[in-house]
Amino acid sequence: MITLTPTAIAKVKEILEMQDPKPAGLRIAVVGGGCSGFTYSMAFENNPGLLDKTYDFDGLKVFIDQASMLYLDGAKVDYVETLEGSGFKFDNPNVRSTCGCGSSFQA
Repeated sequence: MITLTPTAIAKVKEILEMQDPKPAGLRIAVVGGGCSGFTYSMAFENNPGLLDKTYDFDGLKVFIDQASMLYLDGAKVDYVETLEGSGFKFDNPNVRSTCGCGSSFQA
């Protein structure tokens, strides 16, 4: 199972409310690419896929496809704000290595 921190949930809901029309929820996925082989993808989604796993985090629907679940099981998503910048941060126990850019990983 994937988890989202209360901070991440609040930030996604804040961004979601600015969308017109309002999407049904958030899709989190792992896609091929990046210098280490995989990258995370987050995008608003109007309809979940037939084989998606749907999570509900305090009213926020999160959709994850079956292939991505293999890489995201046990992952935690947070939203961080630092002097260097802000954004969503993945803490994923399935990652074996990451690249220098910090946005791609190998599982």
